[in-house]
Amino acid sequence: MELTGQSIIGYRRGAKTSTVLNGFNPSTGEALPPDFYSASETEVDKSVQLAAESFVHYGRKGGKGRASFLRSIAENLVQYGETLVERTVLETGLAAARIRIERERTCFQLRFFADMVEDGSWVDARIDRADSARIPVPKPDVRSMLRPLGPIAVFCASNFPLAFSVAGGDTVSALASGNPVIVLAHYSHPGTAEFAGTAIRDAALKHGFPEGVFSLLYDSGNDVAQALVTHPLVKGIGFTGSRTGGTALMKVASFRSEPIPFYAEMSSVNPVFILPNALKARSDVVAEDLHVSATLGVGQFCTNPGVIVTMGDSGEFVSRFTELMAKKDSGVMLNRNIAASYRRAIFDRSAQPDVRVRWTAPSAAEISQNVCSVGTAVFEINAQTWLANRVFQDEVFGPATLLVHAESREDLLEIGRRMDGNLTATILGTADDLRDFSDLVSLLETKVGRLIFNGSPTGVEVCEAMVHGGPYPATSDGRSTSVGGRAIFRFTRPVCFQNFPDVGLPPELQESNPSGIWRMEDGRHIQPAARTR
Repeated sequence: MELTGQSIIGYRRGAKTSTVLNGFNPSTGEALPPDFYSASETEVDKSVQLAAESFVHYGRKGGKGRASFLRSIAENLVQYGETLVERTVLETGLAAARIRIERERTCFQLRFFADMVEDGSWVDARIDRADSARIPVPKPDVRSMLRPLGPIAVFCASNFPLAFSVAGGDTVSALASGNPVIVLAHYSHPGTAEFAGTAIRDAALKHGFPEGVFSLLYDSGNDVAQALVTHPLVKGIGFTGSRTGGTALMKVASFRSEPIPFYAEMSSVNPVFILPNALKARSDVVAEDLHVSATLGVGQFCTNPGVIVTMGDSGEFVSRFTELMAKKDSGVMLNRNIAASYRRAIFDRSAQPDVRVRWTAPSAAEISQNVCSVGTAVFEINAQTWLANRVFQDEVFGPATLLVHAESREDLLEIGRRMDGNLTATILGTADDLRDFSDLVSLLETKVGRLIFNGSPTGVEVCEAMVHGGPYPATSDGRSTSVGGRAIFRFTRPVCFQNFPDVGLPPELQESNPSGIWRMEDGRHIQPAARTR
């Protein structure tokens, strides 16, 4: 496929505007052809107008049609073969093997949601039948189910150019639930975005969907982002990125005359608590496992373990962990902005009072500013220093870890109490530790979306039970998840039909249950076959 650098507005290409951006090779600093063109204000409006018009048809499309659409997107991504992999490597500095794995995950996610919408039970159909003899007043027939919201704007992540970007989780869950989507490509990987956007557009064409089910826009600054968030026909937002960017767009969204759902996944330090028995029994293994997790993808995972809290004799663990971090070769970060932010954060953390710098890579002055090469860093403080300074709760996006030593059980619990909202918290210990520190578990349950025992926070399984979210500032709404089956509910709302005859009801609510889905009928969950016996 030849890249054009032009936005995708429904089934048409955007214009070659005067505002240009390029992808850059983070390993060399070189600009990558072709030029990409920022969408104009008129093109933003057109993409949203087309989405609103297509919603009338697409929002009522049956689950089987949407499932086939999602599977076609996956097939198109696979058919690009190594051409897609090579472009993504050039734009991100990530290894080809990593990109292949990420494409597999992206395609699995598309097929996962296809299976879900084909089954159809996710709509949570509920039926309470009429009772004309009820005293003192008759009971009406009431039926409800989840319905899509309308056009959804999606903002792509930098660190997952496929799985959390154009064809990633926000887009897929929105399309699966019946919403047209307008995606804003990330400037770090515009070519990769065009590949994925073309895969979605071609799948929509194949299935004969109305123009506007999908659009892809480019933006060299913030104008397109603000125009999407404020457009009156946009009915929801999905965002993955920094806390700065997420909170800025949240503020813009809050000034809309019509409030809309704004789902942002932002920053997280993903604390790891190493309990006494784990330190005693397997400190070397714990150090090795956490070193791998902290440096995976040059520390650019949203679940990177940024804070490790210990209680007890941690000397052996600290020595081994620091040794492994110091031996780790430098890595290339995704873009110059991220690399510069990481270097500033390392400098700032090193300058904080009462911080022991166990290890830092060569200074920014020793690394060419035209490339994105960075090294690891390890810092060490005690619990009182952590409790006294909220700066230690800020995420350092990259391969840096803060070790925090608790002198007492109360110190450990107080850290749990003061911890900001995070995506994950990990507990390393034994069954006895879990019993002895059950109060810590209870505290952490209120602070995160996912609790992990004797595992690694990096790696998010795509499955029905997964929760990839958490209280603010990890996300803008801790009641949601951006990964797994529950993600489909974000861009929906319940709609109720009272006293409607079958002919006026959606198939999911008709008396004969032609869709063959699980439903709640008169207070009981009913399996499809159960009503025909």
